[in-house]
Amino acid sequence: VTVVERRNARSLDASGLPYRPDLVVADVSFISLAKILPAVLDSTAARFDCLALVKPQFEVGRERVGRGGVVRGADERRAALVAVAQTARDLGYAVLGFASSGLPGPAGNRESFVWVAESGRPGEVADLEQAARRAEP
Repeated sequence: VTVVERRNARSLDASGLPYRPDLVVADVSFISLAKILPAVLDSTAARFDCLALVKPQFEVGRERVGRGGVVRGADERRAALVAVAQTARDLGYAVLGFASSGLPGPAGNRESFVWVAESGRPGEVADLEQAARRAEP
């Protein structure tokens, strides 16, 4: 296990890691996953799995975040999940699924995971919107 904390993930580079990981678990705050995925996924081994926690309050934009920093609408939460997954797809990676975290964040946000892997992996999600609906708590 290599913990990478207190580092600007947007500038993450494989040369700064002891090895290219084949498993990445991402839990970031105060930044959109869409902004860090390019650097993080480019730093992985050729075959990898990435489980990233999608925090809707950092994905939907300030104008769609409610009182107390909570994204209350299911449509907004789902849009955040789909947007992160679409970013991974646009970068050329496979999206294999979504899952609810099961626990609300400290302020009450409902967070979900997105599972990303190398391109061409069997089991890729065909319809992101439909899969995101099924992952709702």
